Amino acid sequence: MSFIWFLIIGGVIGWLAGAILGKDVPGGIIGNIIAGIIGAWIGGMLLGSWGPKVSDFYIFPALLGAIILVFIVSFIMKSMRRAS
Repeated sequence: MSFIWFLIIGGVIGWLAGAILGKDVPGGIIGNIIAGIIGAWIGGMLLGSWGPKVSDFYIFPALLGAIILVFIVSFIMKSMRRAS
């Protein structure tokens, strides 16, 4: 059951990051989940473990990490579209 919560919270964090930036995460729901999980890892590495914790995610570092990830991915996707 904790794995399902892990996926749900990862998806919500990825969705929030995309909503805050006003960018769509490529891949829809799966992209949101991946952005949330990788964002949590990035946030944990850069910002540490602080704030409220839900299903192995520290919410604030995970959200900030996901925002960084969505920004970088959207920048790369934009430059790839421009180059074509």
